Amino acid sequence: MASTCSFDIVSDFEWQELVNAIDQANREIKARYDLKDTKTEIKLEPTEITISTDSEFTLDAVHNVLQTKAVKRKLSLKIFDYGTIESASGNRVRQAIKLQKGIDAELAKKISKLIRTDYKKVQASIQGDVVRVSSKSKDDLQQVMQDLKQEDWPVALQFTNYR
Repeated sequence: MASTCSFDIVSDFEWQELVNAIDQANREIKARYDLKDTKTEIKLEPTEITISTDSEFTLDAVHNVLQTKAVKRKLSLKIFDYGTIESASGNRVRQAIKLQKGIDAELAKKISKLIRTDYKKVQASIQGDVVRVSSKSKDDLQQVMQDLKQEDWPVALQFTNYR
């Protein structure tokens, strides 16, 4: 009897890397001449990041700093879901950035359907916000990984638990 191999498709990020990226962004904002006196705040909460600053112009600059620091920490920019820009007290602007974690049911169905139609010997099952892919052939699993990496998904996909 041949054993089956499997891996999980997840959408996740390293929390500590995000904390470090935000810390570095805060330091750069306090040191940069154009952002020094804007009293910009970046607050990290469990499900979102809140940016409060002087104007939309400085908000764009803060976005660039945050994205640069996240990329250097090997975080995908797809984890950031930018909300609308709101007016805050004192002629300031505020924006909430939701942190995307996990694969929603609709996207999981789309991924598993793609795997089932393209690969007849590979099974995909949805387990919460994880898609488990299994097959008797490791080569088929590696081909599935390569094909999924080629597609542009709305969330950052990682392949874990390969056995």
